[in-house]
Amino acid sequence: MHFTLSEIWAQTGLFARLIIITLAIMSVSSLVVMAERIFVFRKTRSDSRNFASKMGAILAKGDLTTAANTNLGKDVGHLGRVINSGLTAYRISPGNKEVAVESVARALERQAQREVQSLKRGLGVLATVGSTAPFVGLLGTTMGIINAFSMMAESGAGGLGTISGGISEALITTAFGLLVAIPAVMAYNFLQGWVDARAVDISESSNEFLDVVARHMAGGGTQSSHAA
Repeated sequence: MHFTLSEIWAQTGLFARLIIITLAIMSVSSLVVMAERIFVFRKTRSDSRNFASKMGAILAKGDLTTAANTNLGKDVGHLGRVINSGLTAYRISPGNKEVAVESVARALERQAQREVQSLKRGLGVLATVGSTAPFVGLLGTTMGIINAFSMMAESGAGGLGTISGGISEALITTAFGLLVAIPAVMAYNFLQGWVDARAVDISESSNEFLDVVARHMAGGGTQSSHAA
């Protein structure tokens, strides 16, 4: 058997073809998720950096009133959405310091959880493909070997030469399963690591913003001063 796609397809049986088609669908699904997540991650990282550079200059002055009323648009990235939720909570919070700080903290935490879950969207597909593709290929191999020995029993002939063609056909599905699983696992580990790193960034930025709010409230910030 020649190891070309046309020759492999011509030599495989119906069940092996179904396995290969299934693996092809899984491969396309994982590739689509990889491309989509990479695009989303690059954009949200760029938007977050732009937001941080603009809003950071305002917050560095401790001017929460200006920050709360500053509109930087919709493309603010994951970091911008988290901080904006805190600014919204600050703007509508009562003048009591403890209540205001707790309200902002809860708003930051809720939005941070939403953003992390949003960043994880699609990673389950990669995890599923990476963990199941080898077993799907192994299923094709197992059935192929069973068919090869069945053919040997029917023909009444023995020896490796009699079943070598069937076994080589069967092993092809395992090879396809591994080819599908390896990139999916690598992509999942890379993207999951990226999400974990962004979760740390969000947590650090949220804590820094909460410190700014606490200092502002301790310095005499009241509802009347930030209700505008």
